[in-house]
Amino acid sequence: MGKKAKQDLPLHKVIMVGSGGVGKSALTLQYMYGDFVEEYDPTKADSYRKKVLLDGQECQIDILDTAGQEEYAAIRDNYYRSGEGFLCVFSICEYESFVHTQDFREQISRVIDDASIPFILVGNKVDLAQIRKVSKEEAMARASEWNCDYFETSAKTRQNVEEVYNELMRKIKTRKDTNKERENINKRRKCEQVVFLVIQYSSGSCRALSILKELIIDNEQFEWSILHGHHIG
Repeated sequence: MGKKAKQDLPLHKVIMVGSGGVGKSALTLQYMYGDFVEEYDPTKADSYRKKVLLDGQECQIDILDTAGQEEYAAIRDNYYRSGEGFLCVFSICEYESFVHTQDFREQISRVIDDASIPFILVGNKVDLAQIRKVSKEEAMARASEWNCDYFETSAKTRQNVEEVYNELMRKIKTRKDTNKERENINKRRKCEQVVFLVIQYSSGSCRALSILKELIIDNEQFEWSILHGHHIG
């Protein structure tokens, strides 16, 4: 059997957030192409996609590198809604960018009301540690407060670049697997309930028929195959 086509591979959607100039684009381009780009146009958002090997399994990563400027706030929420996981980046050399991570966290929480959304705090430019303005301890304390991981990276030396993207994809995959299992459990329970009601209706229970019809109407993705062989008036 041949390899899976790209469109058949699992796709993990990552959103890069953070103030302008902290190195979001440099991290993304280093991860995508292995290149360090020191100067980059910050006035637009860009999207990147590539096939990767994550823990021995092929998948795709889609990275949306947001602009970070305030004038893009009008379309920011739509970007956030499309994401399955977030890398919130600040520069360890610029304390204000660390302060602003709180704003990005709140914006994401407002748009995506789900505390389980994968999120990693990233302190970039660790190659410039000699002019560090944000201590590792302070950043880790904030990550602990947010119940998320903290990575220190360098887009220049590639330190932890691969690791932070891979860890976020693992979290996205785990969340998807958990949600899918929960959906399967709910579907099995609903199917069991329907089968029970079918049996009750077959025994002459009109109330069972009423509940059964409501159940089917409320569930647009109901597996009709379980009623194969049963007639419902």
